[in-house]
Amino acid sequence: MLVHQILKSKSDDAVVTVQPGSKVSEAAKILAERKIGTVVVSADGQTAAGILSERDIVRVLAARGGSILNETVDTFMTSKLVTCGREDKADDVLAKMTEGRFRHMPVVEDGQLVGLITLGDVVKARLSELAMEKDALQGMIMGH
Repeated sequence: MLVHQILKSKSDDAVVTVQPGSKVSEAAKILAERKIGTVVVSADGQTAAGILSERDIVRVLAARGGSILNETVDTFMTSKLVTCGREDKADDVLAKMTEGRFRHMPVVEDGQLVGLITLGDVVKARLSELAMEKDALQGMIMGH
């Protein structure tokens, strides 16, 4: 399975972004309201400068306290992004996410942000693929 197939299967393929300089409290509010785990930091909504996750916020909040909510997302975002393209294989993306211990990956084509996939998206796609393979094998065994 390829990344573009996973993106196509998502009910909402919009990437939620926040502007550099936005307060962490604004990003946290968006995460809570949208029930999502990450926002991409982008000045123009098309190029990714960084990514900020719930985990990033919680870790810094635990270490430094509530005052971090008034600081900017630029301070705590991951700026060395690991990205993938639409034609990348789901298994390769899964391996990168597992190795890097992160759950969200921007999908980038020609420097432009075209989507965001999660570990859950990849696992769901892989399970669907395995179920189809199982059904096909059962059909062959049973003579269908």
